[in-house]
Order: sequence, then structure tokens, then C-alpha cells
Amino acid sequence: MRARAVPALILALIALVISAPEARAQVVGGFDFARAEVSVTGLQVPWALAFLPDGSGLASERNTGRIMQVRPGQTPVQVATISGVSASGESGLLGIAVSPTYAQDGWVYAYFTSTSGDNRLVRLQLSAPQTQTVIFSGVPSATIHDGGRIAFGPDGMLYVATGDAGATSNAQNLNSPAGKILRMTPTGGIPSGNPFSGSRVWSYGHRNVQGLAWDTQGRMYATEFGQNTWDEVNQIVAGANYGWPTCEGTCGNSSFRDPIVTWTTAQASPSGLAYANNTLFVAALRGQRIWAVPLNSGGTPGTPVPELQSAYGRLRGAAVGPDGWLWVTTSNRDGRGTPVAQDDRVIRIPPATSGTDTSPPTAPGNLAASATTATATTLSWAASTDNVGVSGYDVLRAPGASGGSFTQVGTSATTSFTSTGLTASTTYRFQVRARDAAGNLSPVSGTVTVTTSSGGTTGGCTATATTQTQWSGGYVIQPVTVANSGTSAATGWAVTFTLPTGHTVTGSWNAALTVSGQTVTARNAGHNGTLSPGQSTTFGFQAGRPSGNTQVPTGYQCTSP
Repeated sequence: MRARAVPALILALIALVISAPEARAQVVGGFDFARAEVSVTGLQVPWALAFLPDGSGLASERNTGRIMQVRPGQTPVQVATISGVSASGESGLLGIAVSPTYAQDGWVYAYFTSTSGDNRLVRLQLSAPQTQTVIFSGVPSATIHDGGRIAFGPDGMLYVATGDAGATSNAQNLNSPAGKILRMTPTGGIPSGNPFSGSRVWSYGHRNVQGLAWDTQGRMYATEFGQNTWDEVNQIVAGANYGWPTCEGTCGNSSFRDPIVTWTTAQASPSGLAYANNTLFVAALRGQRIWAVPLNSGGTPGTPVPELQSAYGRLRGAAVGPDGWLWVTTSNRDGRGTPVAQDDRVIRIPPATSGTDTSPPTAPGNLAASATTATATTLSWAASTDNVGVSGYDVLRAPGASGGSFTQVGTSATTSFTSTGLTASTTYRFQVRARDAAGNLSPVSGTVTVTTSSGGTTGGCTATATTQTQWSGGYVIQPVTVANSGTSAATGWAVTFTLPTGHTVTGSWNAALTVSGQTVTARNAGHNGTLSPGQSTTFGFQAGRPSGNTQVPTGYQCTSP
């Protein structure tokens, strides 16, 4: 009997293995945690993440004071160093935020512990990172409980989370900026609508807030470190008192506002906070996980779900990127973790898909460039369509008028994108492709060729060309956009470009074209020669080419008197 039982047991175990479901992380809150990937390595205690219009991230490093630009799969690049950072214990370079109007003003904001003995807020532009303007200072600092998260709210105001700096009385003292969530203008001033007259205080009674987020209805949430027992997620209401140091966690005192979620400190120690798809995502340090907290339409939480438990160590930052992925940073080199060789890292979690959508979006149409300067150009295109929905666009760039490969330089959730950091008097080519939530990519758009201006301040013009249609024996280039990039009026313009061998111009409009060999010069017509600074006009032409040839003209250069 014993000999017969062993094969039967083996068969039972095999059946169990075959029928058991595959062990995998859950799809929760719209993200597939089973497909999490390490996207960036080699950071030093990244504390906060913010995003530039080109889709790249900025990561603040607490201990080094550096601001690092990060892109998936690429080595981090230092773009600024904050002056006067004092890094000890929990202090150092903390929060970072990008102006909601960055494309116009270029402002980046940073919150840090200074060598002057306080926590303060500065702003700077990456084009001149050494120039840093203090817009708010005097927040009590310590080696613990410095808060530090900063974020722009839906109202365009800047919110700053501070800790009690180890002095519990600060939290209830409305005359102290410590232990608070502050609301201020982008220049550091006191905005109208704050609950306490003449004060930046938005809410108080906080111990150490390190996460801020808003849902789609504009409700504000914050993560807060408890002392020894309870960590919290709070829904923030203007003027409310959150109870510290009288309350830790839920205390049922009508004088204070209770948290909507609590965990033991071993389960959480919550820092970064992000919102997407009716879900809050809380990065836990000691808990070494992401807590996904579902919210109903009234902002009431459901049961929190842990993800990435102990997979990457201590987790500090959480943010939803322009690419639609959830970005999470590790904090394993902060003296409290166990780092691996790649630390610290950026982990990205893709949007969840059903796995059944294999239809790519259509190619974006009518790609055009405008407002080209010595260092930037603005692209626009016609929207793609998709059977489920387009989730965003990738912007690709290649050097020169021909040759070279296209690489992704940014993403956009809309049908426009401003490419910055270009070199004066240089030619670039751009393409755009669409993507959907399943990760399907469209064919690329047509190519637009851009030549930046020389950077002069009194005159100059730029020309950018769009290939509208092509067929086996010819093509139409339209529009060719001519823009006055100077600061004085232009009274005429001329655009030169090169035709590939064997190509001939067969027609034109809104410009007079002359051909010498393969060089074409297009001069303004009588009605479109005068351009004010920043003004633009367009012309177009048609050309023939040998059958099967796919080349188009290159090297567009504009001059004006």
C-alpha cells in the first residue's frame, strides 16, 4: 500500500501545480505592477520627481543637492546644483516642482534645508541654473521632520508641506510655518482665499507631511508620518486642524480632522503620493511597497492594496509621468536601506491593458513647425484616431537635413510640443507618432525640417517645411512657414533649399521660385513680404522626381534684409 501511495501523491501534486494560477502582482488602479521595470539607475537618494514638457523627469537628490534630468534607459544628467544645501539625517534637497507655465517662463522650484539654518524655497531656470532666487524662507529645520514636498495645485498656487522640525508645539502654532501645509503664489506671496488672513497657512496640526496630490475633482490629499503607531493619509481641507501632537491616527475628537487611511509605521512610513484612475498611490519607505488606495466618487477610500512588496527596497517618490506610466523612486542609499549596485533607481509601472487590443492608432497628420527661434521650435499636428483611444504622442528628432537616426526627445498628451535646447543655425528633422494604452504605436507622421535662427536680436527669419503629400513621381511641400525671428520688422525674405538630383519644380504658390542647378530660391510675393517680429507666412510648391525615388528637398535657409 505504501508503494502505491507515492505515485498517487505525486500525481496529485502535479495536478495542483498545473491548475494553480500563475503568481503575479495584481493589476490595480489602472497600472500593471507585474510589468514594472527599472528605467533609471545610479541616482543618490532621489527625493522628488517633477516633469518637463519634453516628458523627461527632474529628480532632486537629497544628499548631493543636485537636480538630475532622467529619461528611461538613459544615464541621469546633472542639470543644476542647489547652493547652500545642508544635508544631515532627513534634511537636504527635498521637494521639486516645475511651473505649470514652464514653456513660457522656464521656472523650476526647489525646497531645501539651508546652511543658514532654515528650510527655504528657491526658483531657477535650467538655462541659467546658477541664478537661484529665494522666494520663501524661515521655515524651522532640523535633522528630522523637515516635510519638504512641494506641488502646484489645480488652482495654479504652490503648496509646500513642512514638518514640525522635532518641536511638536510648532504644529499647533499658527504663527510658525512648521508642521503645516502652506499655500502661496508662484512668487512666494500670500494669495487670496487662504483661510487665515495674512498667512500662507492652508492646514495645520501636522507632524511630517511628505506627499501631496489632488484628484480629478480638485480634492487635496496628503501623506503624513506618525510617531510610533499610526501613519496617515489625510484629505486636506482649508483651515482644518489635523491634531498633532494631541492625535496620532484616528482619535475621534471633533476639534480635529481624522485621517481617511491609517497604517502601522512598519507597514508604511509614507512619503511620495500620486493620483490616477480614482486611486491614490503611496510610496512607503519602511514598508517597502506601494499602497494603492481606491477612492469612490465622494473621495471615500476603499481597501488599500499593497504592491511591489520588498521588490525594490525603500520607496520614496511617486508620480504619474506624461507617458502615462507610474514613476517610483527608491531610497536605499539614505542610510536606512540596503542598496544594490543599481541604486538608487526609478521604477516605472505601465498602464494596464486587457491584452486584446492590437490595433495601432493612425499616424498623426499635417505635422508643422512654427515660432522657431535660435533654441526652440513649436510643433503641431492633426490628432490620430484609435479603436480605444490615443494615450499620447512621442516626438522624434534627427540631426541635419538628411541622414542620422530619429530618437525620441519628448512626449505630449496634446497635439503640440515645444522642443527646446536646440542649437542656433542648425537643421533638425522631426516626426511624431501616437500610442494607445495597450502600447501600440502608430506609423510615424510626415517629416518637418527646421533650421534654427542665428540668434540675432535685430533681424533674421526661419523657414520650416512640411511634406504634405507624396506619390511615386512627385510630392507637395506645404506649408513652408517663414517666420520673423528678429526684433525688427522684415521687409522681404528669401528661402533657399536643395532639390535632390533629378527633381524639378513643377509649380509654386505665394512665392516666386528660381532654380539654379539643384538650388532653389523662393522669394516673397508682393502681399507677404512684410513681417512684424514673431509674425509668419507660408508658401508651397510641387515637384516631380524619378519614379521610386523617395527623397525630398533639404537644407531650408531663410534670410531677410
